[in-house]
Amino acid sequence: MSHKRIPKRRAAIAAGGVVALGAAAVLLPHANASQDGGSAGGTAAPRTLKAADASDLASQLAGLLGDAFAGSYYDAGEQQLVVNVVPGDDNQVIVEAKKAGADVREVDNSMGELRGGARTLKSEASVPGTAWAIDPRTNKILVTADSTVTGARWDRLESTVEGLGSGMATLRKSAGTFKTFASGGDAIFGGGARCSLGFNVTAGDGAPAFLTAGHCGVADDQWSDAQGGQPIATVDQAVFPGEGDFALVRYDDPATEAPSEVNLGDQTVPISRAAEATVGQQVFRMGSTTGLADGQVLGLDATVNYPEGTVTGLIQTDVCAEPGDSGGSLFTQDGLAIGLTSGGSGDCAVGGETFFQPVTTALEAVGATLGGDAPGGAGEQAGGEEAGEEQGGGVGDAVGGGDQTGGGQAGDAEAGDDAGAGAGGIGDGTGAGHEDGSESTG
Repeated sequence: MSHKRIPKRRAAIAAGGVVALGAAAVLLPHANASQDGGSAGGTAAPRTLKAADASDLASQLAGLLGDAFAGSYYDAGEQQLVVNVVPGDDNQVIVEAKKAGADVREVDNSMGELRGGARTLKSEASVPGTAWAIDPRTNKILVTADSTVTGARWDRLESTVEGLGSGMATLRKSAGTFKTFASGGDAIFGGGARCSLGFNVTAGDGAPAFLTAGHCGVADDQWSDAQGGQPIATVDQAVFPGEGDFALVRYDDPATEAPSEVNLGDQTVPISRAAEATVGQQVFRMGSTTGLADGQVLGLDATVNYPEGTVTGLIQTDVCAEPGDSGGSLFTQDGLAIGLTSGGSGDCAVGGETFFQPVTTALEAVGATLGGDAPGGAGEQAGGEEAGEEQGGGVGDAVGGGDQTGGGQAGDAEAGDDAGAGAGGIGDGTGAGHEDGSESTG
């Protein structure tokens, strides 16, 4: 399968290199005195880290700090990991966090309190068109209501947020409408619905497969790589709504080549492994409707109340997406698989909020591994400094190039209606043209 539409309006990756200091190796919970000049209470300046290294360090520090840990985020400008802590009796763990290279700051709300607030929102304000996620940059819960939340539903949401107490949550209004983006990675088609392939994986029994959105998986059992074409893959597992939005789809031909990469059109980005998202991290999304787009991670463990039901455990970002992008790849410049496009509001003209299924959670749930038919190969490609630079330049060139949008008509109303019925009511007939001149099913 191939995908060729890469709109020029997408943002490019910065060309400057980042110094990687091996975050996985710098955390030493029992560091000796010689590491800080002989002072047991000494501190170290925050280290410069790549986002991927910062994510690894954040996971380790969460375990080290225990109840004192109140979330973390990546400061892209300073290229540092910022770790929130609540004041306590054991200051030594904070010293150790600083030794590990984090910028440590004290905050008021613990993770337990923030998660408790999220549980209250779920029990008292789970109305369609609402979403919330913990934002470590503000040390609050970011609560968002789309344009459909009005009248009594808005009053209920507002009252619940106020009931959490001052300084616990922020409530904001979105101009768009939360919806799944089923309608385009590579385009896949099933039962009138159109989605995007996320990442090729290897199923637990060694068979080639791929991940996509769960609401695509429940829309139809069989999927093709061409509209109206013969099925090439069959859904094995799908979760939506509920604790995630992901599906494992097995290729029908066990000899299918399923490389671990994201197709940008005339070039690919090798994917080495799956990784956890970090708030503040720059990420890229590929989808068959809108091509390549980028933005930042805004929140983790997000809950979204779609019309079809509530989905938990998602990543919230400001990366744009449109109908047809569902299931598409969310990844980093250096080839880490982060998420699968779930849904959100807005479009790629005005922006909006977008939510993604974490790849790590999906892989664990379905028992698959990332790597396609060449285990280790992609990792070797993505692991070297030279290869990493080539990847970054490749994505940047692809985004910054000429307008490759095609001249397709503005939507296929009939196909759009089918897609809406099959996967969450996305039948607005607002598809975009492709380079090959084919019509996009809105």
